[in-house]
Amino acid sequence: MSTSTVSPLLKIGLGLIGMWPGASHATLCWFFYMTTLVAMQYFQYSYVYAHLDFSNLTKLMDGLGLTLDYTLTILKLLSFWFNRRIFVDILVGMDNDWKDCGTDLRECVMMDKANLAHRCSNAMISVNALATFVLSIGVYAARMMSNSGGPRAFPVKMELPLMALESPLFECILAGQMFYILSLASVVGMINALLATLIIHVGGQVDIMRQAVTEVHSNNDELGSSLSIINNLIHRHQKIITLSDDIESLFSSIALMQLLWNTLIICFTGFMIIIALSTNKGAMVLIKSMFLYIAKTLEVFVFCYAGEFLSFKSKSISDAIYESLWYNMVPSDSRIMLFIMMRSQKRLTITAGKIFDLTLEGFMSVMKASASYMSVLHATI
Repeated sequence: MSTSTVSPLLKIGLGLIGMWPGASHATLCWFFYMTTLVAMQYFQYSYVYAHLDFSNLTKLMDGLGLTLDYTLTILKLLSFWFNRRIFVDILVGMDNDWKDCGTDLRECVMMDKANLAHRCSNAMISVNALATFVLSIGVYAARMMSNSGGPRAFPVKMELPLMALESPLFECILAGQMFYILSLASVVGMINALLATLIIHVGGQVDIMRQAVTEVHSNNDELGSSLSIINNLIHRHQKIITLSDDIESLFSSIALMQLLWNTLIICFTGFMIIIALSTNKGAMVLIKSMFLYIAKTLEVFVFCYAGEFLSFKSKSISDAIYESLWYNMVPSDSRIMLFIMMRSQKRLTITAGKIFDLTLEGFMSVMKASASYMSVLHATI
């Protein structure tokens, strides 16, 4: 039986990078991990600067795509760190929801949502990490086999001294890069899984509130009981609004960076795919670019779908009140229900930097913008 919506794997992952509240040596783990990431980024951008040659776009774009992708992950972690107080408030609110389950039916709904959140979290983290790791090893192994006898190379393009290509230093750096790839892929999966977990929890609270709407009518003959249920209904609705606002505050800046930065990455990787297809060269670059393109597209889709799902769930409260037998209630109760319905029509959502809402329509706009930028790059170069 689940007693928390957050999966154990997600808790462990956030604890290892110092993001889970109450984790031992959280600050030390955070600064050590971030220092490591910044050092790796320095060597990546050194490679991009050293190969800033537009006559050899294949080599330049091959290193630039992953570099921008890892920079985005670091920026999201920094935003998460500065908003960690909001994260604590969200966890406290979720814990209070579990304590206020009340009836067995509500507890059953929350356990069902928790199990769904656990499955989604485990799938997002595991699939993202394993797919990235296996793809990196596979592309690197194929490249080394095709380049047998040639100079050594690393899976992550970095500008390192020549002595780094000599054993055993080469093997040590190679292992470090593999860990670097796996950790960043896991972090990306954890951020997406955390958003999905929080949205699923809010959806469960909305479902419980929709059930409570039917209880108002079933207890209509008892005035005191009816007022008590309506009071609890208003209190639960306010908790949903507060929790949704906290989630929006936590992920608003992350969503803005996700959309803008991923649009740029999708543009670059799509351009790489066009180059690889037009020249019939660089099969490994083509495979890596295609997988990176799909991964970045799915990340944008997860955020936009989460915003769309939250908006749909919030509006479903108004629909549940309207579809109830409100006309059989006493006038005082029906007027209160009318106010709740009016408040629920102001939909809950996740915004990108409080500029625009995350919806599936916004996802299509991102894809159209990326395709337009790709066509412009292809036409000008």
